[in-house]
Amino acid sequence: MKKTEKEKYVEDLKDKLTRADAMFLAEYRGIKAAQMNEFRRTLRDAKVELKVVRNTLARRALGGTASEHLREHLNGPVAFAFSYHDAALAAKRLTEFAKDQPAFIFRVGTLGEKVLAVDDIKRLAELPPKDVLLGKLLASMKSPVSGLVGVLSGVPRKLLYALNAIGQQKAQ
Repeated sequence: MKKTEKEKYVEDLKDKLTRADAMFLAEYRGIKAAQMNEFRRTLRDAKVELKVVRNTLARRALGGTASEHLREHLNGPVAFAFSYHDAALAAKRLTEFAKDQPAFIFRVGTLGEKVLAVDDIKRLAELPPKDVLLGKLLASMKSPVSGLVGVLSGVPRKLLYALNAIGQQKAQ
């Protein structure tokens, strides 16, 4: 690879590092290329990009970013998985692949600025998808408001019932 190509590659990788909501590093030694390509296809549906990067280029790209501390995990063959949409779904797909392929070993992950250990990644994979979590959040925010509306509408309703009862009494 020429120097200009390397510089462009490092800039592209740095861009991916800054755009990604979550990032996962994993060792992939011993997995066949056909299996990795098939796995990449399944990750595309979840808006996750799996990239195998040379460690020297990855170290250059990590320099000066918030993820610079990940340099210590760059030894041996390492694959980067960049999640741009739903970190829980990405973690779920990656852990499912790791169950099928024991050679796929998590090293570390990041969720925003937070560093995730292997156990954290597995817990993240157990979360429901982002859409379900947002729905639950909206439901919990809506319930106090709908309860308040029910209470406030109860006062005029009871007044209306009382007025109807008085009207019926006077009519008799």
